[in-house]
Amino acid sequence: MDRKSETCRCPAGKIMWLKARRARIGHHLFMQFQGYEHDCNDCGLRKRCLRNPNQPTPRQINVALDITQEQKAGIIERMKRKIDSPKGRHIYSQRLGTVEPVFGHITDAIGIKRFSLRGKRKVDGQWKLMMLLHNILKIHRYGWEWA
Repeated sequence: MDRKSETCRCPAGKIMWLKARRARIGHHLFMQFQGYEHDCNDCGLRKRCLRNPNQPTPRQINVALDITQEQKAGIIERMKRKIDSPKGRHIYSQRLGTVEPVFGHITDAIGIKRFSLRGKRKVDGQWKLMMLLHNILKIHRYGWEWA
């Protein structure tokens, strides 16, 4: 593979065509090449060259070029942009009203930061005890309202 001339040869020495100069897969940028069907179908190295010898498409190669700007900016910066968008503000406001206060109360006020038991059944039991404690403290603090 030669980046300057943007050319690539397959293991049999045949020239491959440039499929994409800057293809994005996830947070990575690739230069993509693909072999010609007439070269790949008749090739003696086909069984060793392709992952599956019965694959209908010819050989493809992705050459890593770079990572995208979102990945470079970092996780915190991406989350800030996401939360600061109108849609993000709406979604995050719903989250604050439903789940976040419970976890905040359990970790900060009660002081439980991790499970002390192992195994799904034991952790489930411990979680139910934490929720029971959380709800009893709410009843103690705010009273039992009869409807």
